Amino acid sequence: MPKKIDIKKIEECIREIIVALGDDPNREGLLDTPKRVSKMYEEVFQGMTLSNGEIAEMFGTTFENEDYDSETHNNMVVVKDIPINSYCEHHLALMYNMKVTVVYIPKDKIIGLSKISRIADMVGRRLQLQERIGTDIAEIVSMVTKSSDVGVLITGEHGCMTSRGIKKPGTLTTTTTFTGKFQNNDLLRQEALLIMR
Repeated sequence: MPKKIDIKKIEECIREIIVALGDDPNREGLLDTPKRVSKMYEEVFQGMTLSNGEIAEMFGTTFENEDYDSETHNNMVVVKDIPINSYCEHHLALMYNMKVTVVYIPKDKIIGLSKISRIADMVGRRLQLQERIGTDIAEIVSMVTKSSDVGVLITGEHGCMTSRGIKKPGTLTTTTTFTGKFQNNDLLRQEALLIMR
């Protein structure tokens, strides 16, 4: 059973944060802020109510490919530059301008291309680490396609680096996740990286 986000509790906590910041939660500009923030959190953290398995079920539309022989072909399917946002679990700061690229080698099932984008988007709707976003996407794509050969490349900016601390806007973080043949075959991984960039 999926967890439910407690929007009433979020409202109470946001109100307390406003007080802790030294402002008046009853002034006109802030009066509805706790409610607006709780509704926003319900939307942007929707992925927290779902397990990877449940996301795979939601977006698991595949197509059987009778003409495709996975034993003789190593063709790659690549979906590039999927835009997503997420929130860093260390500072609750926005991770933004994120681009996700997914590659996999089909077995007997091919996933609908829009479903890969939906999977990436839903995985981003959690308190996350960029590295775990890649791992989660790879796991879900593997569940849906039954292929163990999946790669995920992610680049993005992190609010915890660009707007606080060292304050270096434009700094990009890049992470890769590879499973199966991509992990074990250096030439195949290099070929995938050339296509993914």
